[in-house]
Amino acid sequence: MAFPIIIIFLVLLVLSSAVRIILEYERGVVFRLGRFSTVKGPGLRFIIPIVDRMRKISLRTVAMDVPPQDVITKDNVSIKVNAVLYFRVVGPDKAIIEVQDYLYATSQLAQTSLRSVLGQSELDDLLAHREQINQHLQEILDRQTDPWGVKISNVEIKHVDLPAEMQRAMARQAEAERERRSKVIHAEGEYQAAQKLTEAASILSTDKSALQLRFLQTLTEVAAEKNSTVIFPFPIDLVRPFLEQGTKNE
Repeated sequence: MAFPIIIIFLVLLVLSSAVRIILEYERGVVFRLGRFSTVKGPGLRFIIPIVDRMRKISLRTVAMDVPPQDVITKDNVSIKVNAVLYFRVVGPDKAIIEVQDYLYATSQLAQTSLRSVLGQSELDDLLAHREQINQHLQEILDRQTDPWGVKISNVEIKHVDLPAEMQRAMARQAEAERERRSKVIHAEGEYQAAQKLTEAASILSTDKSALQLRFLQTLTEVAAEKNSTVIFPFPIDLVRPFLEQGTKNE
């Protein structure tokens, strides 16, 4: 009585070990007697018990945080930089066969590459051209992880921690730059105003009618101030025709 039960239990145990369910975002890497056999896709899959062994690999994108790294830039500034790395497995068989732990290996490679690339860059380039550095890092990591079946999709530098004295120096530099721009704009305004005044003086010196019109306009502006007494020089050219006419009449 107990023997058939044992047989049924063993059969169920063998069947359960032969059946595998692979999710949509997974792939099953099958080894037969220790040698790579095939990569199985999602769904209900069967393997040979004892003979086959399956390891599942996720194909989803992994967001890995790169810990802060102490970096000395090309212009000898000590900073701390951290980043985030986005990658996914595109070769499940390579991710198992070619590297012991692809997650750990990718993390270590990202840290060393981050220090290496930023150590060849100056601080101003790091702050002003971060997108280019991100692209350069992505190309380096993608080339080195390709034999592991890992695709680096993006690398982003998250934070650059500057020393306090460097922050104060950059603040003073920014303030000096704003003051310089202010002085340049003021000087350009004075220069343009002087040019216009020179052109106006040249026109008034050659055209008497323009000078008279400008004089009358000035009188109008002065009268608008509602002053009780206004003393101003009167051009003799305006009254000369009347004086000459009066002399002729005499």
